[in-house]
Amino acid sequence: EVQLVESGGGLVQPGGSLRLSCAASGFTFTNYAMTWVRQIPGKGLEWVSRINSDGGSTTYSDSVKGRFTISRDNAKNTLYLQMNSLKPEDTAVYYCALGELYRSSRFRGQGTQVTVSS
Repeated sequence: EVQLVESGGGLVQPGGSLRLSCAASGFTFTNYAMTWVRQIPGKGLEWVSRINSDGGSTTYSDSVKGRFTISRDNAKNTLYLQMNSLKPEDTAVYYCALGELYRSSRFRGQGTQVTVSS
């Protein structure tokens, strides 16, 4: 059973930084690309970033490009999202997910709340 557990969310002022982590288990982490998505209450999922299985290729949405960095530690089965220069519009619940399966809750974690506010 796929298990993904996010942590590291919280309240931060505009311009601040947070680092999200996602601990993965129940599958062979090194075989899969991983994704971060986010959701604002009342709105749909927004794809944020993707990293391939060995960490050598990353992609970002235009809304976070240049501010967020996705990475992974395959020895620790852990995915990360470093978020810098945070804006109020980054406020959302952030989920890590198994590759392109992020639309299914079976392949997402429980999420971690990020609130950017002064």
